[in-house]
Amino acid sequence: MNIVVLTGAGMSVESGINTFRDNNGLWQGHDVMEVASPQGWNANQNLVLDFYNQRRKQLLEVNPNEAHKILADLEKIHAVTIITQNVDDLHERAGSSNVLHLHGELLKVRSTAINTAVLEWKKDLIIGDKCKDGYQLRPHIVWFGEEVPEMNTAIKIVQKAEILIIVGTSMQVYPAASLLQFASPSVKIFFIDPKPAVNSTEKIKIYAEKATTGVAKAIEFIKNIK
Repeated sequence: MNIVVLTGAGMSVESGINTFRDNNGLWQGHDVMEVASPQGWNANQNLVLDFYNQRRKQLLEVNPNEAHKILADLEKIHAVTIITQNVDDLHERAGSSNVLHLHGELLKVRSTAINTAVLEWKKDLIIGDKCKDGYQLRPHIVWFGEEVPEMNTAIKIVQKAEILIIVGTSMQVYPAASLLQFASPSVKIFFIDPKPAVNSTEKIKIYAEKATTGVAKAIEFIKNIK
């Protein structure tokens, strides 16, 4: 069975990774456009670099949770591809081998001039860190206002899905939200989120709970599908 999993911030919150924005619309105390947009980068590179340096340090201190591990184990019996909006590497650390990052990766950096020059990076990134061609490096993150390079690949993956599992994301933010439009009419959808943004239908089975418990229940249900 071909299973595609779409994950968002709620997937990693139980590992200690904070969700994208808090109740007042700020991201870790910052206006999101200050730290996640080309305009913010051009206005204050030091602020942006410090922001991601702090996120990177946090990521290196946390571990995959049970939901990450359950999805990794699912590869033993089904074809599983994960499309994540998260920039952490917790799916990979749990053992998932087919992970597509829509919004980039926190433990990678790239050249400000040559987007293909992507490097693994676990230490602080500072002004003066340059690619081999002499251009400043920046976080390998898709910022607001930038194209999502992996979107076409994600669409092709979703088109082939027999089962879609959506975990910890409202699927209200575009372009990621548009992926559901490309799913087969016969696809079975499992939606896992404490506050689901959709209603249960014959096609959509909802688990209104956190990732660790909801993923476990959804996988048990899927194992009994004939």
